[in-house]
Amino acid sequence: MKEIRNIAIIAHVDHGKTTLIDSLLQQCGTFRANQVVAERVMDSNDLEKERGITILAKCTSILWNNIRINIIDTPGHADFGGEVERVLSMADGVILLVDASEGPMPQTKFVLAKALAQGLKPMVVINKIDRPDGRPDEVVNEIFDLFSILDASEEQLNFPILYASGRTGWCVKELTDERKDLIPMLELVVAHVAAPQVDKEAPFAMLATLLESDPFMGRILTGRVVSGTAKLNMPIKTLNLAGEQIEVGRLTKLQTFSGVERVPVEEAVAGDIISIAGTKVASVADTICDMKVTEAVPSTPIDPPTMAITISVNDSPLAGQEGSKVTNRMLYDRLMAEAETNVAITVTRSANNDAFEVGGRGELQLGILIETMRREGFEMSVSRPRVLLQKDEGGAVLEPIEEVVVDVDEDYSSTVVKKVTLRKGIMTDMRPSGGGKMRITFLAPSRGLVGYQSEFLTDTRGTGIMNRLYHSHAKHKGAIEGRRNGVLVSTGQGEAVAFAIFNMQDRGILFVAPQEKVYGGMIVGEHNRENDLEVNILKGKQLTNMRASSSDDTVRLVPPKKITLEEMISYIDDTELLEVTPLSLRLRKRELEPNARKRAARKG
Repeated sequence: MKEIRNIAIIAHVDHGKTTLIDSLLQQCGTFRANQVVAERVMDSNDLEKERGITILAKCTSILWNNIRINIIDTPGHADFGGEVERVLSMADGVILLVDASEGPMPQTKFVLAKALAQGLKPMVVINKIDRPDGRPDEVVNEIFDLFSILDASEEQLNFPILYASGRTGWCVKELTDERKDLIPMLELVVAHVAAPQVDKEAPFAMLATLLESDPFMGRILTGRVVSGTAKLNMPIKTLNLAGEQIEVGRLTKLQTFSGVERVPVEEAVAGDIISIAGTKVASVADTICDMKVTEAVPSTPIDPPTMAITISVNDSPLAGQEGSKVTNRMLYDRLMAEAETNVAITVTRSANNDAFEVGGRGELQLGILIETMRREGFEMSVSRPRVLLQKDEGGAVLEPIEEVVVDVDEDYSSTVVKKVTLRKGIMTDMRPSGGGKMRITFLAPSRGLVGYQSEFLTDTRGTGIMNRLYHSHAKHKGAIEGRRNGVLVSTGQGEAVAFAIFNMQDRGILFVAPQEKVYGGMIVGEHNRENDLEVNILKGKQLTNMRASSSDDTVRLVPPKKITLEEMISYIDDTELLEVTPLSLRLRKRELEPNARKRAARKG
């Protein structure tokens, strides 16, 4: 029987977790010498590859010196913190990866706090040590400060440190050591992380941590075997967190991990991470166990959602032309399937059953869900995100507050401070971070940060970096000024005309190009004043003997402003919606008819 080590790799976004795992898999002989392997092989999702971030937690396994090392790749963004909270229960130790230049960031603090709270022993790896702006000694001191702030135990504070370059595939204990491979990291994992402390003689029990659907095997649950031995075709039952039996079945499939593949096995022992099939209703946080077991395995509670959007069927004049899934029932089934596998998302029906409120951790997580559904052929209308408020025992309204850390050039720091202060943010720290940059820390209400990302990038000429992390709930800060500019609203349906767009360019920034489909009530641009303006974007040139169509060649158009899905969600206000189809993203007024908008404004 091989020895087992279970380790999770945790880090801030883009500090190099997935790239480091690539190098570990290569050096441990997971791939054939002539095998073509994609970069960031663990990022199997299309959106993960496109955005360069890890969204879903995944497991892999390497064999080194006859020791099986199960590695869990975790997301670095706090919006996907629900994934991190669950998968840490499968690990006995963590590798904390920190960028040699950026140092500990807000998401580093978030994931480390979760790991320390579960009593896991950390190893620290200072990654990207070959960066020209690396400052490893200062970063080590910042990591010690972070551990102290998070009340780490004496044992956790006594963490070993390695210096590494995940991309080039080496790590060292001292910066003066020879830089050749990742063997020091593997040796440290085996020495520093204890083998799973489990009872192999007890009846089989496993905590379900990840859930996915397979067209051939049905529901696949991944988790760590807490006790006993799992055997193929053995009878099992499922217990919920309260210990109530919810299902009886058989283990029809039993798989362990080998590299990036799942391998069928006849049995698996306590301490190993496995995937099973054979259940119909078992879900995340349930206990899959032998028929003799009566108590459920404890599970870590998941932080509640802090933000919600309303999703409804697309009812625009162009509805049903691009998507294949357009009904209310299809939307409901898809959202409930998402809520089942993603415990950080909640779905509730509206009072009249024509819309669904979807709660999540932030704009990025909700944007990823919408983009995924869009690629599956769904059409829908999406509202502006709203923050979920709470009440304390005295009835006072509380709202979520976020810790915001921005890295900006010194020239732009005053602008950023002014803008965040207008959004009810309070500056708590400001210090130089080297290279002419400032690191500024704020505590700001989540409401005020909705839609600020694109404005922040504009203010800093695209050079600023902003990271946000939920801090606490605090007393409601009062009204916050929203979007300052009004919008340009189309008065008719058809295709946008270049001549009309040319004459409209002085009125604001256009979002549509010539020959793009538009309809009455659709937002075609941003007005350069505070009021909304209705415009005829279909108006062509009147052709006469004196005005020939050939003179259109002299019309010079400014390219339309292209906005990403997340920016669109945060751009709209409460009277507007985002229309999402597989091929198009359109901004529109909630009420398409002008008189209906005026009546709604009078009521409001």
